[in-house]
Amino acid sequence: MDLLLILTYAAICWTVFKVFRIPVNQWTLATAVLGGIFLISALLLIMSYNHPYSGDGRIYFTSAPVIPVVGGQVVEVPVEPNKPLKKGDVLFRIDARPYQFVVDQKKAALAEAEQTVLQLKAALDAANAGVTGAEASRDRSLQAFTKFQQANENAKSSGKGAIYSELEVENRRGIYLTAEAAADTARAQAVQAKLAYESEINGTNPTVARLRAELGNAQYELDQTTVRAPSDGYVTQVFLRPGMMANPLPLRPVMVFINSEDRMLGAAFIQNSLQRVRAGDEAEVAFKAVPGKIFKARVGEVIDVMAQGQLQPSGALIDPQSSERAMPGQTLARIELLEDTNKYQLPGGVVAEVAVYTEHWHHVAVLRKVLLRMSSWMNYVFLEH
Repeated sequence: MDLLLILTYAAICWTVFKVFRIPVNQWTLATAVLGGIFLISALLLIMSYNHPYSGDGRIYFTSAPVIPVVGGQVVEVPVEPNKPLKKGDVLFRIDARPYQFVVDQKKAALAEAEQTVLQLKAALDAANAGVTGAEASRDRSLQAFTKFQQANENAKSSGKGAIYSELEVENRRGIYLTAEAAADTARAQAVQAKLAYESEINGTNPTVARLRAELGNAQYELDQTTVRAPSDGYVTQVFLRPGMMANPLPLRPVMVFINSEDRMLGAAFIQNSLQRVRAGDEAEVAFKAVPGKIFKARVGEVIDVMAQGQLQPSGALIDPQSSERAMPGQTLARIELLEDTNKYQLPGGVVAEVAVYTEHWHHVAVLRKVLLRMSSWMNYVFLEH
């Protein structure tokens, strides 16, 4: 851009010397050179501060490395390179049989556990019935023992001999105590059966809850054998073929998915030139891929962070002299195109020149526009490497 301005001034001076037949001597040349230095320097300073220019504009896009969640042998790759895809479209499939077998096993184990819960319920009912029977037997034994003991006491109080022998009374007492112990055992067994049946996690038997979680995880892994598009976009350079192995570890992507909607035109400006730039300012864009064409645009926002200032957790202290922070860095601005570019071939990553026109010294913006158009016309001239 600076060179274009110098060449333009040189062409104007040559024309003036020729048209007006100004003699070429040390005084006229010195006047032209010094005048050019002051004039061009002033114009460059005014333009740089009020109407900044960036030769480092670029269309940025996001790419997502496709790494399967589960591993296995690839059985199908229906996706085609560079064909538009919708979110959820199938990219490739992994052999699902091993994961289906695990799901079937978990379903069988879950059914068995649920059946076991029913058995525990039946065991609790049987234990409760056993408690009722043991307590009834204990009560009958207590009644018989009390009857024998009371009959002997009544006979002794009336002056008669004992109706039952001491051995018979002790036998009845032993039967009662045995029945009491049996009732205690039955109650303990009932408590144990109740604990086994009623032990729950969020209202579910722990074994059933564990197997349901395992079944859910197995079903999730089975679903992940079909790898789908994470969003609208396309896959480029598809080298995956059926029969190959796709594994989550080590982290080696098997495809690269390009998001077709998440694109941004960004322009990098030096820090000094963005002091007067505001969101909404007028801008123009010249893509190298579209020679001679100027696209109307505006400043969407000025991103308020730079890579040179970022900090990440590490075991090292901040080194201001490191190569990452040695350069002052440039500020990135998001540029919004106001014209339709669908009819042009503008792949992600294409470079552009961007000029921003602020409200200050607006009459100088004409010169910046002229220089931008001259630079765009120069894009017609290129050599193939």
